[in-house]
Amino acid sequence: QVQLVESGGGLVQPGGSLRLSCAASGIHYGLDTMGWYRQAPGKQRELVAAITSGDRTDYADSVKGRVSISRDNAKSTVFLEMNSLKPEDTAVYYCNVWTAGYSYWGQGTQVTVSS
Repeated sequence: QVQLVESGGGLVQPGGSLRLSCAASGIHYGLDTMGWYRQAPGKQRELVAAITSGDRTDYADSVKGRVSISRDNAKSTVFLEMNSLKPEDTAVYYCNVWTAGYSYWGQGTQVTVSS
């Protein structure tokens, strides 16, 4: 059974930084694309960033230049480094991974940007 465990969320002031981590377990066939999504209250879930198995990255326009996604395949972990955080970045952040043709989601971690 694939499980994703996210960590690193919390409360941060505007302009601050956070690093989210998502560790996958139960992976038997390798990890394909890994990504982070977020969902703010009253809004649809949206892609923040994704990274393919070949390390090609994709970012939402709203976070370009402030966010960096990376992965450690040996540890089946994906990271999201977020800088210059804004109040509009406040949301629940979800990890997503694809493996063997299936998509899996983490439980979500809250990120709140507020003074």
